Amino acid sequence: MESSSALYRAILNFAHSTPGWFQYLAEIWTELGLLIFAALFVLVWWRARGDSAAAVAVAVLAPLATGVMYVCSELFKSFVNEDRPCRAVARAARPLIECPAVGDWSFPSNHSTIAGAAAVGLVLAWPRLAVFVAPMAVLMAFSRVFVGVHYPHDVGVGLLLGAIGAGLLVWGCARVAQGVIMSMRASSLGLLLWFAGPGGRRSRSLT
Repeated sequence: MESSSALYRAILNFAHSTPGWFQYLAEIWTELGLLIFAALFVLVWWRARGDSAAAVAVAVLAPLATGVMYVCSELFKSFVNEDRPCRAVARAARPLIECPAVGDWSFPSNHSTIAGAAAVGLVLAWPRLAVFVAPMAVLMAFSRVFVGVHYPHDVGVGLLLGAIGAGLLVWGCARVAQGVIMSMRASSLGLLLWFAGPGGRRSRSLT
């Protein structure tokens, strides 16, 4: 814990040494990353609609798994009750953004958990996105330490929790989800057909 606190102080000192515009970008990125991931989920689902039922299943499971991992991170927080470093770490510089209220616990980082889960889900749905979403997730996690609201271990565990958890959820639910998409494509209901997509580009199985 002391090593994490020392690294937190070092990163926050570095943050204060950067230009104001860079600090502003880091502040924006902590939230903007969430919006970009959400947009990518929509893009990947829309792209998968013209593909196999298996592809649509993964595209749909990716945001669902991310949501589940967010809930898991909240549950971890309620058990661990780790105070934010912006209050707990002595001799640390002030955070770049307002320190979250008491009771908004630090471990693990929700943003990092979401980032790790979203990145893995998106890569499973569209592997070529890895070169973009993997660095994006790491930068999003680092930004939470940079702005002063999380310890390094908060974001490291959050990334791993989200990535591993989402990967297992998508893998474990893929066959069931594929069956649901196939049933939707066989339905006469227009909304279900639109959501599942026409398919037809190529066939791929998750089994």
